[in-house]
Amino acid sequence: MDTLDSPASELRPTLDRLRDAWRNNRPDARQRLDDLARLRDAFKAGRGAMLDAVGADFGHRSAHETLLGESMPVTAELDHLRGKLRSWMKPRRVGSGWRLWPARAQLRPEPLGVVGVMSPWNYPINLALIPLATAIAAGNHVYLKPSEHTPRTSAWLRDLLAQVFPADRVAVALGDATLGAQFSALPFDHLVFTGSTAVGRKVMAAAAPNLTPLTLELGGKSPAIVAADFPPAQAAARLATGKWLNAGQTCIAPDYVLVDHASRDALVAALREQARSRYGDLKQADDLTRIINEGQYRRLRGYLDDARARGLEVIELIALDPVRAEAERMIAPTLVLEPGDDASVMREEIFGPILPIRSYRNLDEALDWVEAGDRPLALYPFSRDRATVERILGRLLAGGVTVNDTLLHFAAGNLPFGGVGASGMGQYHGRAGFDAMTHAMPVLWQPRKAASDLLKPPYRGFVERMVQFLAG
Repeated sequence: MDTLDSPASELRPTLDRLRDAWRNNRPDARQRLDDLARLRDAFKAGRGAMLDAVGADFGHRSAHETLLGESMPVTAELDHLRGKLRSWMKPRRVGSGWRLWPARAQLRPEPLGVVGVMSPWNYPINLALIPLATAIAAGNHVYLKPSEHTPRTSAWLRDLLAQVFPADRVAVALGDATLGAQFSALPFDHLVFTGSTAVGRKVMAAAAPNLTPLTLELGGKSPAIVAADFPPAQAAARLATGKWLNAGQTCIAPDYVLVDHASRDALVAALREQARSRYGDLKQADDLTRIINEGQYRRLRGYLDDARARGLEVIELIALDPVRAEAERMIAPTLVLEPGDDASVMREEIFGPILPIRSYRNLDEALDWVEAGDRPLALYPFSRDRATVERILGRLLAGGVTVNDTLLHFAAGNLPFGGVGASGMGQYHGRAGFDAMTHAMPVLWQPRKAASDLLKPPYRGFVERMVQFLAG
């Protein structure tokens, strides 16, 4: 499919055009609100074409999962931004301290200029438009580089944004990883990247010569910890939703489960029932999202081959026709029981519908396992005992947490989203995103007469006593 990829030679001139336009006409509140409203209207009107484009790029993706994972978060964020924008834009008065009395101090949220956004393939609409809309709300112009792995969706994004914004306010660069590397080296005023930790390191290195500030939304192995007191059937239902939505191709999907040893078999049985009721013998095949491309499919099959070669118990929870599965890149919801740390499924982020389950004898053992690895993007404690949950939260640091469920902290408009350590840096969503894409410029207002007028040589008498007093 011809996506009219952008020549690399156009990257810098396009950035310069965006920056010149921003300098000449910084968007005020009315312009920002109008932009967000027109984006929402165009997005809603183009939803049918969006579903077709995403489905074609995945080979097949549940339309309902696209509505839940793409349309709902984007619409909700646009509404949130529009509802809060005027209050966020107001200068915030802060104390100047008694030593500077009667001066007044304030923080003024000023836009940065041009924000670059590099979005991934797994949620190609959501993870492109939410940071883009946040940057627009913050008063910036935007240069978007969507994923080359979803070319039809990327072309749809380009066409959508061209309907809404002039070319000197929002631009889109289409191209492969080589173009992406050149894009990340541009001197943006802020750069948002969502993707793997490995590529995030390259983006950070490319941005370093320009001292470009970054928001890196990466990944990692997000654990679920099921305590002994939590009902296995309820845990299974919520884990199944978090793990099998989008065939597990979700950066905050539970990557593995640590479960109390006495509950393990009940959890496995409940997950089997969840898979049967959701997907059956593929009578509900339209609800089973495919793996995005052949490379990702082979990677996931390799994890299962590695597990079997190690003698691990691998449980495919529904029966797939092997010929059809191969042709359509389908992988059944699958469990891997008691993998060691050396198994591929425990060394790499899975990003697919494969769920390792390990049992523990006491909670400290589970916490030690998690703490020994990189800090995860998400953490999912399951317990009805508040003290147990607080014990987990007191030991483990993660980008975000949903207690007794999965994924939902991403959808909470007032909660920032981001990673920590190897799972990312910086946050966006709601006010956190607005703050990240503006500069809180400190301003001190000095009155006509001020005590500082006296603080000058010669430091004698009253002036010396004043200096001694101010110095404490």
